[in-house]
Amino acid sequence: MDEIEGLLSIGTFARRVGLAPSALRFYDDCGVLRPTRVDATTGYRYYDADQEPRAVLVRRLREAGLPLMDASQVLDGTAEEARDVLEKHARRTRATAAAAQSAIDGILSDLPLGRRRAQALVGGAELSSAVRQVAFSVATAATRESFPELGCVLLELGHQEIRLVATDRHRMAVRVLRPHPQPFVCEPCQLLIDLADLKDAASWALSQALVTVEVDGSVVRMRGEGEVRLLNAFDGVFPDYRMVLEGLAAAQHRLVIDREALRRTLAISPPGETIILHTNEQQRLVLSSAGPSPLPEAGGLRAICTGPPLRIAFDPAVLLPALDASVGPDVLVEISSAMEPVVVRSADQGSFTTLVMPVHDTVSDD
Repeated sequence: MDEIEGLLSIGTFARRVGLAPSALRFYDDCGVLRPTRVDATTGYRYYDADQEPRAVLVRRLREAGLPLMDASQVLDGTAEEARDVLEKHARRTRATAAAAQSAIDGILSDLPLGRRRAQALVGGAELSSAVRQVAFSVATAATRESFPELGCVLLELGHQEIRLVATDRHRMAVRVLRPHPQPFVCEPCQLLIDLADLKDAASWALSQALVTVEVDGSVVRMRGEGEVRLLNAFDGVFPDYRMVLEGLAAAQHRLVIDREALRRTLAISPPGETIILHTNEQQRLVLSSAGPSPLPEAGGLRAICTGPPLRIAFDPAVLLPALDASVGPDVLVEISSAMEPVVVRSADQGSFTTLVMPVHDTVSDD
């Protein structure tokens, strides 16, 4: 039912305020926008029409790229605090845009003149981004000597979607691409593509408006306007990534962290040392080094933490690329235990998922 006692269902409310139901559930979990009522039997969320202005403001703040902690200050702080947060964010945004424009201008100057157009299955930029996001999880040369399949990216077509998957046994990245509205007809299939070939095709795809991905036996064709890229597929058995995803234990801890702040802290960690993530009763996130060297600037990071107090260890060299591959201002970390795969994904993008294995916390054994 759309309405109960004058309240709006999550679907109706989502349409009114321009947010997806999944986003409303996320904002409920984070305490940013709580429903007026949650049915004790079904778990269905219901909202009051009076909550529409706050929901619309949440949407506008996120569209502006504000991290969740900054958005919360605008929503619940004073007018002076809100203005200060917004003005600082505007300055950061202008600086970032200027740097991006400079980089794009340099790239454009090296590209052939003219814009390419094509009827295709996948956006070229989207395809290029997907390759970038999974590439860091491809195994190194040492691992490929024993497991050559892990030096490839799994290309999977079927079920009205395309998936790119890579793993080096310590982490796994999965990116889902949704096809354009044209008919998507194929026999479900999986192919292993060499990373170097795929990166080359991704660089080319970045200059294409649309790219058609075709599979013909052991050959993958990527068609743009007037160009075709051929990629050879390799024989081999790729790990059953779906079984891994389906076998994940339920998350006991959820952390929403400022992605750039966490990335900066990991980047300055002492080489070769394990990093410990702590939360305490106050749900404050603190990073420290497991080794003898102190971790510079390792004070508490702004975070939204749910679940009991937590202590978990990571190799920064494994975790940092997962943060670099994410998008958006916040990263969502879902943890079932300190010894099981950890889900790392963008808080606002459900099409990209990374699994990162924690490491053994030797300090906690002492």
